[in-house]
Amino acid sequence: MKARDIMNENVITVSAEDNVDYLVKILLDNKISGAPVVDEEQKVIGIVTEADLIYPEKSIHLPAFIPVLDGIIFLESFKKLEKEIKKMTAYKVKDVMVKNVVTVGEDTDLQEIVNILLNKKINRVPVVNSNNKLVGIVTRSNILKHIY
Repeated sequence: MKARDIMNENVITVSAEDNVDYLVKILLDNKISGAPVVDEEQKVIGIVTEADLIYPEKSIHLPAFIPVLDGIIFLESFKKLEKEIKKMTAYKVKDVMVKNVVTVGEDTDLQEIVNILLNKKINRVPVVNSNNKLVGIVTRSNILKHIY
């Protein structure tokens, strides 16, 4: 079995210039946890996942707060809160995406894809054609669907 046999051809992508708030909306609205980042020619230039937004080494800093009696007390000043929120909305996908993307070709064997996902500890791999243009994506769930 090859990548072309199991890949999802309807890939939801984002642009490097998209705002992070747009990215989050795309992920949530489509119930996906990541998306390839493509240029104008549909070539993969990055990938961005929920983890890239959540984990501390990559995440956007939001002020700390604590809930008290059905209210919220911010532990930092209001001016700093306002500044951080404005900064967050200005972030672009290019600021949080992973640039060294692992891709596979349409003829890549299923076993090789499984090995890549396991060895690289990733959940998805974009599939590109001979011109390096995005033609699909293989996720762990695509593999499970075809195994069972």
